[in-house]
Amino acid sequence: MALFRLPYSFPSTLPSFFPKILLPVPSFSISCSSKSTPNQLKNNDDNSNTDNPKKPKRLSEQSSWEAKDSEGRDYLYRLGKEADNMNIAVGARAGVIDDLFTGNFLGKDSDIVFDYRQKATRSFEYLQGDYYIAPVFLDKVACHIVKNYLAHLLNVKIPLILGVWGGKGQGKTFQTELIFQAMGIEPVIMSAGELESDRAGEPGKLIRERYRTASQVVQNQGKMSCLMINDIDAGLGRFGNTQMTVNNQIVVGTLMNLSDNPTRVSIGQDWRESDITNRVPIIVTGNDFSTIYAPLIRDGRMEKFYWQPTKEDIVNIVHRMYEKDDISKDEVVTIVETFPNQALDFYGALRSRTYDRSISKWIEDIGGIENLGNKLLGRKKNEELPVYTPPQD
Repeated sequence: MALFRLPYSFPSTLPSFFPKILLPVPSFSISCSSKSTPNQLKNNDDNSNTDNPKKPKRLSEQSSWEAKDSEGRDYLYRLGKEADNMNIAVGARAGVIDDLFTGNFLGKDSDIVFDYRQKATRSFEYLQGDYYIAPVFLDKVACHIVKNYLAHLLNVKIPLILGVWGGKGQGKTFQTELIFQAMGIEPVIMSAGELESDRAGEPGKLIRERYRTASQVVQNQGKMSCLMINDIDAGLGRFGNTQMTVNNQIVVGTLMNLSDNPTRVSIGQDWRESDITNRVPIIVTGNDFSTIYAPLIRDGRMEKFYWQPTKEDIVNIVHRMYEKDDISKDEVVTIVETFPNQALDFYGALRSRTYDRSISKWIEDIGGIENLGNKLLGRKKNEELPVYTPPQD
């Protein structure tokens, strides 16, 4: 530190208009110190705030988005780490796609809620009308669903999977959907075509994701839900010359693991003790379960239900099917007795064939098959197609 003294200098003689008395002139000093750095200024500010520290502002006192695990990672970090979808519609992921194309400013998924906006559940608004539900079918499906939702209260081993099997075209899927509509269930439905993929492990992961989606319907929407897989034997069945693939094995193992641990479902993320999935029942349909891996269909994991409608069930179902055509129940009985030992889809196809004569006549009236394209697709907005009435004979 340097100290300088700067004296005042005045002239020895002053003009006449100044007073003769001179007051003493005080002296002052200027002190120069070393240059202060920004870190020292920051430390001074930190020291000044020691007595009154400020807590970081949270989004909400009840929010878990900022809650961190033992490694200091928050929910958004874990969510981005768990996703492995490389689709550009989901978002660019650093470390998976080259940063030259993703940009370092993104870092995580740019749209982390893309998957959650996709509606994977099925509603049945299209089922309009008064359809018939077989009492035996209703009792079996409803009992299985209720038992799985009350599994934590029952001191018994309850199979997670209900396998509905029987002949082709007997209405297994349609009867199940009618029960879902009557019970207010919003299921997640899969088909056998989704049980195979060109990527190993993808179908097994898809089943776990769909199962967790059904669980989230229960938790977030307060609605009953379940996972339904149609025609499972077409995707997993072992026939004469079919080849067993890795995905077939993974799907079988996934369903077996879900049956044994229905509340612990992993989709690839790190295991967390708080990650508990609600138990939801699984319903599968098929024609021949003897082609499926035997440990999967054992009694502890799958409850089997063979569906063969009786003559009374067939008459009631076909009568509701023909109700719009003004056909009485006695006439339906005559139709069923005329064509015995037929599946339900036969009577649906028979009803469809009754309109063939009217449609053929309409094709002739418009000038032949050459004009069908313009008539069906090129018509004007105010031009309506003909309305067909059911034949009376």
